[in-house]
This record gives sequence, structure tokens and C-alpha cells, in this order.
Amino acid sequence: MKVAVLSFAHERAATYAQLLYDRPDVDLVIADPDGSPDDPARGRDTARRLGSAYTGSWDEVFALRPDAVVVTSEVERRRELVERAAEAGAHVLCEHPPAADEADAEAMVTACQEAGVQLSLASPTCFGQAFAALRREIAGGEVLGRLTTIHGAYNKPRPARPHTAESGALAAAAPYLLDMVDAVLDGQPAEQVYAQANSVLSAEPGVDSAALVTVRYTDGTVVSIDCSWGPAESSPAAGGPTMNFIGDRASVEFTASPRLLGGFDRGTSRERWETREHDPYAVMLGEFIAAVRQGNGSGPDGSAGVRTLRIIQAARASVRTGRTVELAVPQTVLP
Repeated sequence: MKVAVLSFAHERAATYAQLLYDRPDVDLVIADPDGSPDDPARGRDTARRLGSAYTGSWDEVFALRPDAVVVTSEVERRRELVERAAEAGAHVLCEHPPAADEADAEAMVTACQEAGVQLSLASPTCFGQAFAALRREIAGGEVLGRLTTIHGAYNKPRPARPHTAESGALAAAAPYLLDMVDAVLDGQPAEQVYAQANSVLSAEPGVDSAALVTVRYTDGTVVSIDCSWGPAESSPAAGGPTMNFIGDRASVEFTASPRLLGGFDRGTSRERWETREHDPYAVMLGEFIAAVRQGNGSGPDGSAGVRTLRIIQAARASVRTGRTVELAVPQTVLP
């Protein structure tokens, strides 16, 4: 299968390229024609190091007719690349957010639907057997009963250069938490969003370092998520999202990076633990590639990405106004 990584603007592009190159069933192509003023040869150098194919233009990469693409460009270019991939018949795995605004995200969904290709969002926690088992257990209702409340947290390390809203705590952590909620609630739309945030650790106006978001869904489920920087390294939420699902009979806790092996590292004089058996990004790419072969979807799709983007935009509006934001709920038209 021919898979292209489109742009190296995103921090994980090199990771995806390496993981794809390591797969014996993938023929990797790297395209990074826009480059970067600081590192104009970033994609070309990675291709040279891996020994993979490199294309110097977007026209050239799509002329190769890849079976699938991973879109890791700047946010403002993602719609263009997704639409071109759809036109070329390539299935798409796109980083969050899919677009800067809802209209562009919906256009991306429409383009992929009309072309008959998948559009999936890169949300690693939503892939893998553990999360699939959790969804089945909650859907069954035998243990938890009716789901009433969800509490989630994802406390990521402070980025090196937080200078835009996209690098803030809300944008960096909320999509992965909300994707999990969307999957468990089977696409239930949100109707109310309230959020508070501060920029204490970023020291940059508009770049939040902590955010708390509360969402009420149309079925009555209330969700509260914590997105912040700079946790203690021993915090479970520092290694990946954590979720508490509370029903009217019981509750269940899900940790994306559970402690598998713990101990004390004499070299650093600090506590240390191993949290994963498998790389979550490798699992995500594996499931995406398998879904492309089988012709079915895997992980959050484009419509889920639109719903997540809508909530994040409402959260930002709530932070600005200090008020609850009411979301328009799509109406079902009866035949």
C-alpha cells in the first residue's frame, strides 16, 4: 500500500514517517514542498535518512495516486490537501483540528463522502483494543447502567514555544478527550458548553495554559474535562488522557497510559514507570491501514471531528464572554 505523509509542519510528522517506513506492507512517500524558513529541507532530509521516496510538489505526490495520506500540514492548508486527496481517491488520516472553522471542516467531510474515501482524525486513544472493550462495556449497560456523567483529564507538558491559540492547553488536549466522549456517546450532539481558562503559565495573551470545560449533551449526559500544562510527572493524566465514566449503577476508570511497571531510577533520583506495551501511534496507523484495506472506517471520522471542533469553538467563546454557549442541535427530518 502506498501511503504519503503530507507536510512536516506538525511535530508528529517525522514519527508517522518512521512508523510507516517500518511497516513491511507500506510504500512510504514523503511530501513537504512548503518546507520551513528555519529548516527548508526538513521533509527531504527525513526521506533521505529513511531511504523513502520524496516528492517536491503537491501535484507530484497526488500524481503518484497514493492509497492513503496522513495530513500533518499547517491547519490553514488541511482543507486543500484533504480535498485533493479525496479527488485522487486516497483515504485520509488528518491531525486535529481538521480546519480552523466549522465550514471548512464540513467541506472536507463532504469531499471525502462524495469521493467514497475515509476521513479519520488522528486521535490515538480512540484506537486499540482497550478503548474498544470500554465502549462495548458502556454500550451494554449491564454494569454501569445509564451513563450520566463523564470526567476527563489530559495534562500535557508545556510546549517549547507556545505562541498561538493552537498551542494552548485547550487546543492541545481537548480534542482527544472529546473524541473519546463522542465515541462513547455514539455521536450524540452537544447542546451547552461552559468553559474557564487562564494563561498563568504561558504568559501569552490568548494562549491558555489551563482550561476547564463542561458540556451538556442532548441525552442529558454531563461531561467535564480538565486540560492543563505542567503536571507532576507522576500524574497519570500526564502520559495520556484519563476518563471516569459514571453510571447510575457503577463507574469505570479508563487510563490511556496505565502503570505497567514502576520503580525508582537512581540515575535521575526520581520515580519512573513504564506505561505502555505498544506505541499508541503505531496502533492507530495499523488500524487505519487495516480499515483502508477492508473498506471500513476506524477511529473518529470527519463528522466526529466537526462535532469536536464545534465544542472547542464554543468553549473559546464561553471563555471570552464568561457565559454558557448554546449550540444549535441538528434536527432530524422525518420522512
